[in-house]
Amino acid sequence: MKRYLIRALAIVLVAMVTLTSYAGPSWAARSAMTGDYTQDTTAVVTALRNAISAEEGSADMKQAQKESRLLINDFASRYRRDRKVNGLASFLTMQTALNALAGHYSSYPNRPVPEKLKTRLMKEFKRVEISLKRGS
Repeated sequence: MKRYLIRALAIVLVAMVTLTSYAGPSWAARSAMTGDYTQDTTAVVTALRNAISAEEGSADMKQAQKESRLLINDFASRYRRDRKVNGLASFLTMQTALNALAGHYSSYPNRPVPEKLKTRLMKEFKRVEISLKRGS
């Protein structure tokens, strides 16, 4: 009798652990990326333009910086290993821009983006958009 009770308890525990892993939304569901590379890239470019243009020292700047970091991580994790995308000119330029902005946010978390970096990022974002329109 004791053996059956222990086995039943083990089965119940396994079932509980298995079912609770499916209860919450998956990581992919929490991502801001849709899976459409062109749409996602355009959305990230727009959001990052707004973030680097935010007024210095405002609450908007801090919130935009936080959201930008999440977008950069989502975009990179979604498309870095996608062989259909990671060789495209738009992706390579986008990756360069994201690395520069992420580096600034890591090194200088409380400072606004300097003008020189803003200018460079805006040029790279423009190149990304042009490349997306060409399909490359």
